[in-house]
Amino acid sequence: MKRQCFALLIVIFCFFKVNAQDITLFQQFNGRYDYLAIGNTLNQAENNLSQSFCETLPSSQATLTLPTNATVVSAYLFWSGSGPGDTEVTFNATPITAEDTFTVEYNAGFNGQLTYFASYAEVTNQIITEGDGVYIFEDLDISDVLANTPGYCNNRTNYAGWSLYVIYQDDTLPLNQVNLFLGLEIINSAVQNKTIILENVNVLDNDNAKIGFLAWEGDNALNFGESLSINGNILSNPPLNLPDNAFNGTNSFTNATNFYNADLDVYNIENNIQIGDTQVTINLTTGALDSNGVFRADLIIINNIITVLNSQLPDATIVLNNYNVVCTNREVELDYTVFNNNSTATLPANTPIAFFIDDVLIAQSVTNSDIPIGGSENNQISITIPSSIPDSFIIEIEVDNDGSNTGIITETNEVNNETFELIELIPLPETIQLQPITACDEGFNKATFDLSKVLNQIDQNEYLSFTFFESLDAIVTDNSIPNPTDYFSNETPQTLYITAETDICFDIFVFGLLTENCPPIIPEGFSPNEDSINDFFNIQGLYSVFENHELLIYNRYGTLIFKGDDNNKWYGQINQGLTNQGKIVPVGTYYYLLNLKDPNFKIQTGWIYVNY
Repeated sequence: MKRQCFALLIVIFCFFKVNAQDITLFQQFNGRYDYLAIGNTLNQAENNLSQSFCETLPSSQATLTLPTNATVVSAYLFWSGSGPGDTEVTFNATPITAEDTFTVEYNAGFNGQLTYFASYAEVTNQIITEGDGVYIFEDLDISDVLANTPGYCNNRTNYAGWSLYVIYQDDTLPLNQVNLFLGLEIINSAVQNKTIILENVNVLDNDNAKIGFLAWEGDNALNFGESLSINGNILSNPPLNLPDNAFNGTNSFTNATNFYNADLDVYNIENNIQIGDTQVTINLTTGALDSNGVFRADLIIINNIITVLNSQLPDATIVLNNYNVVCTNREVELDYTVFNNNSTATLPANTPIAFFIDDVLIAQSVTNSDIPIGGSENNQISITIPSSIPDSFIIEIEVDNDGSNTGIITETNEVNNETFELIELIPLPETIQLQPITACDEGFNKATFDLSKVLNQIDQNEYLSFTFFESLDAIVTDNSIPNPTDYFSNETPQTLYITAETDICFDIFVFGLLTENCPPIIPEGFSPNEDSINDFFNIQGLYSVFENHELLIYNRYGTLIFKGDDNNKWYGQINQGLTNQGKIVPVGTYYYLLNLKDPNFKIQTGWIYVNY
């Protein structure tokens, strides 16, 4: 900030509002990578020294010259200026629209509240197509903002500029990790100290390590209390960037000192980082008394920071390709792939994989083989889901996790190891009620059934197959009825179940078994000769069915010779009359009278032949 407070006493009464986007990791590149930056200002001169201009230039240019063996991997165009933003610009005659725009604001006292912006867009395809040469940037128009808000020019913070970052691959380079951090943060007379922590860096070798900055609105003539340090060490790059004047309108790539109110600088930091570091602490300061005792400070806006560090590390990521579930089964088969894409080293075999549901470890696995740079490994695992877990749940799968949320592998990126997936188990379907089927009582409510008859109640064309079960538990354990067309029921009424298979699962039908009293089948004769074959008057469907029946046997003279019931079958003996009781009747024809004592049946009579 310039000319905002003229004496130390006045600073106390100045009010500032800062609205910024924290600088965080934007992109990471791992491999034989490096970067190159070009750019230019749209200011005619340093605005703090020359008050003769307020407008910015309509265009400016810079020359891109990549190394001979370089292959463009990614390219980003950045532009910034006074005001809330211009998101439509032109780059080498190609219209460019901003992908995102950041702003910072502060109250400039008598000059009002001022806003500054920074935008970016990816231009990789354009740089690959056009290659080396002169690039012209134009159509960044902030003229209305400067005309309608005189505070920018009165405060001498009217600026505009641009920069192109190109990340490239070169097989002659060592294995590097290039981290591009993006945002918009400000320091000025109110915010005189700013700390920026760069996370997710991995220093394995500090040879040729470097850090670059893209900053806006710095002034060469306002180096009061100004410093730039990394991990507590002051950075400098003399003669361009002195220890007390880092943001001074310079370009380290061209050694230019006329990059007015912008800085495109890069520093060697071999001696400022240590092997094993996983973060870098950047500190910026501004503000001090000048020779006349007046407090003065620069306005500096940091747009991005880029680091290039030697790195030979894997990067384990995992993707769940698909999963398979079976009806009523809590076993889930997972098909997953472990990748080592954004890496500079092999991912070793036996890298642990942990499976969690609601932060509870439910299974573990490991990679089987070494996974090379850019390689992958596919695998499967079957997991039985505990009954305490609902049928719908989210499973978390994390590679390089030993089950206690601890990794054993140092990676280029330590925060991209997990994947999440919603899994739906298929529970036991609701049952569909069918009408019961009946069979003749064979005694004590037992009967033999042809269960296939119940299928007549179902549209069989809708299903692939049918299976019969004695209980729902039997469905779960797959214990089916082996011969449903000849099923003997030991006790009725009985409930049975059918699974009707579909393409996805199955429906469950439920039906009952009932017995009924059928007309007894009366034979025409028997032979009570104790040969264990047809030894008694065996009336099928009578005994243990019509338990209250009465059977009377008469000889040909009409004399009652036998009276029987459910507990007394006729083996040809006489049990009536005063004489001959216990004797076996002679060969002949006898008359029977069978009273079932069932209102649904009449008394049955007929002749039975006894022969030996």
